[in-house]
Amino acid sequence: MKEIVKVENLVKKYKDNMAVKNVSFAVNEGEVLAIIGSSGSGKSTVLRCMNQLEKIDGGNIKIDEDEMIKEYKNGKPIYNDKETLKKMNLKCGMVFQNFNLFPHKSILENVTEAMITVLKMEKKEAEEKAIKLLDKMGIQDKKDAYPCNLSGGQQQRVSIARALAIEPEILFMDEPTSALDPELIGEVLKVIKKLAEEKKTMVIVTHEIQFASQVADRIIFMDKGSIIEMGTPKEVIENPKEERTKQFLQRYLERE
Repeated sequence: MKEIVKVENLVKKYKDNMAVKNVSFAVNEGEVLAIIGSSGSGKSTVLRCMNQLEKIDGGNIKIDEDEMIKEYKNGKPIYNDKETLKKMNLKCGMVFQNFNLFPHKSILENVTEAMITVLKMEKKEAEEKAIKLLDKMGIQDKKDAYPCNLSGGQQQRVSIARALAIEPEILFMDEPTSALDPELIGEVLKVIKKLAEEKKTMVIVTHEIQFASQVADRIIFMDKGSIIEMGTPKEVIENPKEERTKQFLQRYLERE
């Protein structure tokens, strides 16, 4: 099995606060990895470090054979050259919690933006591809609308189409349903499930435990910046070994 991402002893600090403490895991091609945990557990920070949205303070992140950190000097990480980092970034698609769509651009323009500016694709070709992606998301009829005219669920599906437009090797999703009304969550989860069935490599930070257990091949449970437990949904959700995992799941089940 091809390993697409490898996180090695990742450390992230905010002043004196250790947000992520020596976190290590790998993601294989075609695998869906879900990261769960309570707010402040470090799960979104890990994702943002993998996607170069946060600078790391220790360890390394590899995408395919490329490394984010070239070396360490006096305990400080020295990042790789811009070309390598750009190459790594193009292999990653990111879906944000709050959609992050351009409000002044139409839905079609939102999806074609990166294809035209980053991949230097012809406008016509980019638009054809964008329409196919919007069709796959069930929102082709909204291509000329603006984000403010769409529901949260529709906006998130546009966000997924935009992330897929650059044909990333791996898709990162940060709490893709947490900004949605309960009745809109299902339509987004359906799209993500379909991508999982198509064997799209994904790392999903989520608080939807039931969804994580249905869609993920493996689950990581984080607490206070560390990985407490990692395994299949059956192992982590149905038969957790660690006391902390049991407490977290118990609280979740009580909320249900």
